[in-house]
Amino acid sequence: MRRILNLSAICFVAVGAAAQSPVQAVVPAPAQTPSPASAPVRITLAPQPKAPARREFPIRDPHAPGYVAAKELPDGTIPMPTVDGNFILGSTHPAAPESVPSPTVAHGKIIEFTINSSESKIYPGIARVPGDYNFTLDPANPYTLQVPTSQPAPYTRKVAVYVPANYVPGTAAPFLVGADGPDRALFPILDNLIAQHRIPAIVFISIGNGGGDAQGSERGLEYDTMSGRYAEFVEREVLPRVEAEARINLTKDPKGRATMGASSGGSCALIMAWYHPEWYQRVLTYSGTYVNQQWPFNPQTPHGAWGFHESLIPNEPVKPIRIWMEVGDRDLFNPNIMRDNMHDWVLANENMANVLAARGYHYQFVFAKNAAHVDENTRLQTLPEALEYLWQGYPIKH
Repeated sequence: MRRILNLSAICFVAVGAAAQSPVQAVVPAPAQTPSPASAPVRITLAPQPKAPARREFPIRDPHAPGYVAAKELPDGTIPMPTVDGNFILGSTHPAAPESVPSPTVAHGKIIEFTINSSESKIYPGIARVPGDYNFTLDPANPYTLQVPTSQPAPYTRKVAVYVPANYVPGTAAPFLVGADGPDRALFPILDNLIAQHRIPAIVFISIGNGGGDAQGSERGLEYDTMSGRYAEFVEREVLPRVEAEARINLTKDPKGRATMGASSGGSCALIMAWYHPEWYQRVLTYSGTYVNQQWPFNPQTPHGAWGFHESLIPNEPVKPIRIWMEVGDRDLFNPNIMRDNMHDWVLANENMANVLAARGYHYQFVFAKNAAHVDENTRLQTLPEALEYLWQGYPIKH
């Protein structure tokens, strides 16, 4: 088993309206970062003559005033999977040995199938003109965008199902639902962790999105909408297909059901559990898009996923959710035309850690140095530990 510390060039993926803005942000000292309950941080914008082809994001200091107090770990190490709290990873991110396929362990079976939009009653499909981020601010509402090029459109999504080698036919298996699939990099990690009895023998259901990104797209509609709709789509239209195609039974116990995702897929993972905790109670996110990216506008959650740390988690009863989160020091920052001060991914995740701690949630928050948005090196370094933390308290059958 890997030893872990015992403690009690940036790639930009267009998210939200990030690709549209012809300005480069100048971020004030993090000392000005407010607490989650106070007004949003103010941002000074320096106009640029032309948007750069490749955006560089400001590097954040995790020890800056206003950020959560966190334990800085020696470079190359990660926290124990049995402890809650906030941790800072060094700048070196070696891939975990569990991420490499092993010839000495049994490999799970992979079943793949597709779902067409014509089969869905919940998501018949929408799309925006490819590459079009020329949104306009809604003159009647400064917290939302108008997307005139969004229109009905068909999609085909892929679904990959990992069934552990030791699954016993007829039994109800615990499972993990992943966004933006198929995520085949997770298969060897599951093989190794299950063989080492570090996590239960879980089924992994890796679901492709419906296409596009952010406002006006099918992916944005699915992942950024603050409602139970996507969880209901999975429950009613995906899981029955999984059971039929893979010939397995899936548990109804919410403690045996988990969600995971990155970027908007990460906010979606929490949205699933938040609106349906009777279905999901374990959440894993990388660079979670806990920002104001919901579209269409919903007056009940006017600030989209920014509302998680702004009002929902602080003010609503504590829910039985365990969460593992990561953000990178060079994660996304996007002032965009909304100028709403609710499009800072690092601040959003820091605020999430603040309110989760204040409310007594079981969570582990990792701030990764030398890490961009959904940083792949960080992901390969931390995923085994993250999964082990995620499944704490669930019985492991030998």
